[in-house]
Amino acid sequence: MGSVNDSDLFPTALKILIAGGFGVGKTTLVSSVSEIEPLSTEELLTQVSVATDDLEGVEKKTTTTVAMDFGRITLSADHVLYLFGTPGQERFWFMWDELSAGALGAVVLADTRRLEQCFAAVDFFERRGIGFIVAVNQFDGGYHYDPEEVRAAIDLKPDIPVVLCDARQSHSGTQVLVSLVQHLIDSRSQHVIDVI
Repeated sequence: MGSVNDSDLFPTALKILIAGGFGVGKTTLVSSVSEIEPLSTEELLTQVSVATDDLEGVEKKTTTTVAMDFGRITLSADHVLYLFGTPGQERFWFMWDELSAGALGAVVLADTRRLEQCFAAVDFFERRGIGFIVAVNQFDGGYHYDPEEVRAAIDLKPDIPVVLCDARQSHSGTQVLVSLVQHLIDSRSQHVIDVI
């Protein structure tokens, strides 16, 4: 009788982070693409947090992620994609280091009404050498910039893709993840070519 490997019993787990500032749609994106009911650590905003959380541009927001969001997409019998949404407020950024451990890559979600909200996430992934793309969430009433205008405003390197999305739509969210995986493959291929 042959021995059974763990790989025969458990699929390979691939970890992707969904990051960005407060209120940019991270929980919505994870929820729209997850095949399972996502785990969410959403809590009600209270009067106490008003002095801490900047609600400009998201005045109707009533909840916030305090730890993470978690979703899953089964790619095949051998591969499962796990999505981890990071908390957006600065007071919860200490969670980012833990959540980023072992991540394949990341999506930085941006809102053109408040582009400065994504600066910390861009800086975080650049400093740690984690491959990422920027996905501009097309909010109703938001400014609809060209992706190259967003790149210039964020001061992104030319090789980092900027894509447009609607985090509420499953198809749109899936396209963002496909763009990230393609970017990661292209980056690794380029790295191999540079080494040779």
